[in-house]
Amino acid sequence: MKPIVMLALAIAALSPGMGEPARAAESAPSETVVEESLEGQRYVAIGSSYAAGPMLPPPKPGGPARCGQSLSNYPTLLAERFGMTLIDRSCSGATTDHVLGPWGDIPPQIASITPATRLVTLTIGGNDLSYIGNLFSATCAFRARALETSVAKPVACGGVKVPTEADYARDEAQLDEIARRIRAAAPQARLVFVQYLTPLPPAGALCPATPVSEQDAAIVREIGHRLARITAQVAQVNNALVVEMNQASANHTPCDPEPWMIGAPPGYDGRHGLQWHLNKAGMQATADTIAYWLVKSGVKPAQPNMPVRLTLPAPAPVLLSPPKPAPTGTAKKAYRNLSPRAAAP
Repeated sequence: MKPIVMLALAIAALSPGMGEPARAAESAPSETVVEESLEGQRYVAIGSSYAAGPMLPPPKPGGPARCGQSLSNYPTLLAERFGMTLIDRSCSGATTDHVLGPWGDIPPQIASITPATRLVTLTIGGNDLSYIGNLFSATCAFRARALETSVAKPVACGGVKVPTEADYARDEAQLDEIARRIRAAAPQARLVFVQYLTPLPPAGALCPATPVSEQDAAIVREIGHRLARITAQVAQVNNALVVEMNQASANHTPCDPEPWMIGAPPGYDGRHGLQWHLNKAGMQATADTIAYWLVKSGVKPAQPNMPVRLTLPAPAPVLLSPPKPAPTGTAKKAYRNLSPRAAAP
């Protein structure tokens, strides 16, 4: 069975009495699920701001201040669920370069992977393509246009960047290199790629909480789609789990009744997290969905009575076989301070 199992199998797992999904599950080839406990084991979280949770209360003590880690981020919630020892290396603004190499005084995130590591989660690659940075630039431009007639001096905004094919190819190569190095350093670890949540509603559905033009929104959506495909491809090649939070969150954008993203609402003061980033509900949903698929793949929760929920609807993945070693080889101001592109000379 391929690492990606569609929603029909997920629904069948939850409700085996249902018709078509149950038949789809029954017709799939059988796989051996190896049950194991990760309690007390080493878990390394790698990623950028969507894993770190900048400005999401309460702040996590001990990590680099500029990384903006939160005690409410999904790595912390996931570690608590399975009783694991968390080494949280997520850092706001990080690119794939900062996973593979140092970022000033911050060591490479991947340096924390050891042979004793049993779980690695990754949410990375978006900053290489200006995915979230573009939302800040687009918001600035949108609001600047609204002020053109009432201010004498134009507001300076960064441009919305359109990645080239070379940019996408490099991002994919970097993600693959990260996965290969993790497999080489920790051959017994379960490797989980966690997709970025969807920050914008479909075309024509923008709202006051998503103050960007439709033109800029289309650029951001395309980056999100391409990044998700690249991430899924790399995960499959490296026998990793990929959790499709991009699809699970599609009905939980800042414009939806139950948002998992903050967006950029008028007058927002940042007390619930950084603009255009996950709120507490989004972090909890991400942790719950990862936990669901880890349990489906044989991991025993440290707290058996705690419900393990699947966020629907979304094509959801599960890796049923044990991992195999791969071959060796203001809010805008706050984001600018965290961004590696701004920090680079």
